[in-house]
Amino acid sequence: MMRMPGEAQWRVDSTPLAYALEAHSRERSIVPPCPAEAFLCHLIEDFADEWGTKWMFHHRWKHDATAERAAIWIAQEMLADLTVTQVQAFAEQFQARQRSRMALVGSSPETAPIIEQSYRRILAALGESLSGRQYLFGSRPSLADFALYGQLVQLATDIWPRDLMRELAPLLESWLALLDDASGVEGEWQASAPSALQARRGVLEMIGAEYLPFLEANAKAANGDQTEVEVLIRGQRYAQQPFPYQAKCYAEIRRRWSALSDADREKVAPELEAAGCLGFLG
Repeated sequence: MMRMPGEAQWRVDSTPLAYALEAHSRERSIVPPCPAEAFLCHLIEDFADEWGTKWMFHHRWKHDATAERAAIWIAQEMLADLTVTQVQAFAEQFQARQRSRMALVGSSPETAPIIEQSYRRILAALGESLSGRQYLFGSRPSLADFALYGQLVQLATDIWPRDLMRELAPLLESWLALLDDASGVEGEWQASAPSALQARRGVLEMIGAEYLPFLEANAKAANGDQTEVEVLIRGQRYAQQPFPYQAKCYAEIRRRWSALSDADREKVAPELEAAGCLGFLG
């Protein structure tokens, strides 16, 4: 939540908040100055915000030990003045409520393999490319990096996904710790740096194979007043109830793509084509 000086209302929703701060503080920009690269940044940010939530929610609440630990932690943070017994009682209720909502974000026994494989892919895509002060668009963090951080820092906290991260992407946990305190980092926009290119290619491949097919199917279901989204993701059936907000996300991605000049679209079209993204943008 954020309220600018002189405003009466609180603003919510992380993406509009980020862009509002970007407009307010351009000297510490987190969006690449090149419009084509800014589009890629937005696409990855949206993927992290809307698809990465599935990794985080699923891995937090599926396994008993991880769910119990997360519920106690959240209860203690929310109810600091209560007794241990009261915190434990609230944690049990909160855990039950969250687990009952897993299907709302697409986590079910049927979709579990898709979500778990997707989490492993993002670990591979980032863990093989990013370390130290290296980011998706150079040596300074972008909006896309911060959006991925928002999901992954929770996954690096919860027992089950943390152990997977340490096993499959051992440098990624320290990358998250460095990004957590990036206030003094200047850096340069270097979108063609080898580590940035490799990381982006892995993430964009996931967007083309997983996120954009889901967004397209969700938009059709939401706009057609259907009760279920059904789509094949990497050959596996994925189903959940439609989310009208994510239909708006898809429309915004397509709007941003169409707003680019022909020259800017040509700059990133090969990268998007190779990742299987381009056909979803027109």
